Amino acid sequence: MKHLFSVLLCAATVGLYAQSPADIHQKAILIDTHNDVLSSAVLDGVDISHQVSVGHSDLDRWKEGGLDVQFFSVWTGASPRTSGGFFHDAVAEIDSLQRLVDRNPGRMLLARRYKDVRKGIRKGELVALIGVEGGHMIEADLSKLQQLYELGMRYLTLTWNNSNAWASSAMDETLHPEQLKQKGLTDFGRQVIHRMNDLGIMVDLSHTGEQTFYDAIAASRKPVLISHSSVWNLCPVFRNLKDEQIRAVAKNGGVICINFYAGFISRKFDEAVTYYDGEGGRLVYDSIKTAHAAMNDAGDTSALKAIAGKVVHEKLKAFRPTIAELVDHIDYIVKLVGDDYVGIGSDFDGVGSLPIGMDDVTCYPKVTAELLRRGYTVSSINKILGGNVLRVMRANFRK
Repeated sequence: MKHLFSVLLCAATVGLYAQSPADIHQKAILIDTHNDVLSSAVLDGVDISHQVSVGHSDLDRWKEGGLDVQFFSVWTGASPRTSGGFFHDAVAEIDSLQRLVDRNPGRMLLARRYKDVRKGIRKGELVALIGVEGGHMIEADLSKLQQLYELGMRYLTLTWNNSNAWASSAMDETLHPEQLKQKGLTDFGRQVIHRMNDLGIMVDLSHTGEQTFYDAIAASRKPVLISHSSVWNLCPVFRNLKDEQIRAVAKNGGVICINFYAGFISRKFDEAVTYYDGEGGRLVYDSIKTAHAAMNDAGDTSALKAIAGKVVHEKLKAFRPTIAELVDHIDYIVKLVGDDYVGIGSDFDGVGSLPIGMDDVTCYPKVTAELLRRGYTVSSINKILGGNVLRVMRANFRK
């Protein structure tokens, strides 16, 4: 009997390791909590129903990458895109997603409830969800929060880089604190959090300042989302989370979804960007200007700046991090608080540089392969790729 048990155990072990990284990846539920393809392509008329030659994302490539659920970011910057204002911009962007879903019956499903998410996954359709990136788009009006919910918004990022009347951003708290009338949430901001909890909208704390972060966690009755941020201790930029913030998310039962942007992954890349944004960029521009002058060609200033920009872009490629460095951020959170509080929030189509080999959405399996290489179990990988976000969605959404 002991011999039979040993044989069965050995067979089970062989069966586990016989699964390839590709098999494990395809069987897992993969959720990405942040993609900017709506504002980067779809609003400009690019139809991503099939593979396109621009950007990082389309339906064909998502399928190849094994993606099951995509939160589409609805974004407009510190100034409205149109004369209609921020809320109008958000509605237009949501409409563009609805039209994409309508063009692809059987391939996409726009989810509004948790059961819709599970149904879409079972049917093998790409489940589309809406995340509005920036509280300024509700224009300090709870009725507009309600309207965006009715249109499908299932998370609201309390701030983008710009603060709003009721919440301060990480950029402003870090770089422009003297311009803030108040750090953190106002009383109205707490009303926003409570209303989001009641409706079933996840509270997203990416982009928020530390004071807003802690105020919002204190105010929320439900687990929070960090839709696209990474680890400050590995790359100390204002958009990343410090250890105490990571612990606070874990205590709250939320999830931190790692951003793939090279400048949030690698300290060296961020330092190179800072250098070329300043002195390095001026040196590149001056050398190009001097070369043109030597040829008796003064050159158009805008044209010379464009050439300098391309040169800088090429120089920055030498500083791009590896996929292993990307996974270091996942690993850091797991070692600090466990494997229940980390997920994927790529920021594809919203960033200018990605780790080497992470070229587009077909490359998600490389993350799975790296996790396996480090000895992560299939159970942990399933949590990281989507299970943890599913848990937070279920805790927030209407069933």
